[in-house]
Amino acid sequence: MHRLFTQGMVIKDGAKMSKSKGNVVSPDEMVARFGADSARMYALFAAPPDRDLDWQEDGVAGVSRFLARVWRLVTKYAPVARSGATNLIHNARPRSGRPAAQAASDHRKITLDFEGRWHFNTCVAAIMELVNEIQATNAQLAAGEIPAPVVRELLRTLVLLLAPFAPYLAAELWEELGEKGAVLRAPWPVSDPELARENELEIPVQINGKLVTVVRVAADADAKAIEAAALAGEKVQSRTAGKTVVKIIVVPGKLVNLVVK
Repeated sequence: MHRLFTQGMVIKDGAKMSKSKGNVVSPDEMVARFGADSARMYALFAAPPDRDLDWQEDGVAGVSRFLARVWRLVTKYAPVARSGATNLIHNARPRSGRPAAQAASDHRKITLDFEGRWHFNTCVAAIMELVNEIQATNAQLAAGEIPAPVVRELLRTLVLLLAPFAPYLAAELWEELGEKGAVLRAPWPVSDPELARENELEIPVQINGKLVTVVRVAADADAKAIEAAALAGEKVQSRTAGKTVVKIIVVPGKLVNLVVK
């Protein structure tokens, strides 16, 4: 099995794939078991195109499970999305909320990687982040608390971002959303820089150099606010109980490190 746009090799069982070593994976077999989209997306996700790819069958199965999640998510809320199609797309763009910001942020990441680095693995990772973010709002989606035009735009953006990596699934989901024409001929979504700006940041918290937890703070939080959030964390409190915090190092936007004795 070879990779497109790459100078790296495909490794299996610790050695380069070759017929003489008997470790060649048949693309036809992978497609038959997991589908063409899963095999393609795994090859693009497992490593940057200029690096060696360590072929893992479990990895293909994992991508297959992820695409099944996408199918269930989009088809579940496709009726809501179709009902939101009466508004013009530009008037329906989500303007607030974490899923909307995540969609804009992921779109920006994927577009930049397409234009320059061709690092498809980071593109796929961004899509996975977006799916997790949308699924995190399942309760609001199920309760109808998110307007139909917003649901439509979120799912539409997800499918458009997915299309270069899983074109067969994307084509089916495009029809499910009630869209016309081929998904691969649809215009690439337009990113809103303001919407893509992070409202919150995840800050790693270390104790004596070892990661203990991650806290979420406002993107504009100062060092005092970040320090307070770190010290308030349950895991931090349990590990510092009865001990002395001799120093707190805060790198705004990056990390917190507590020196404890």
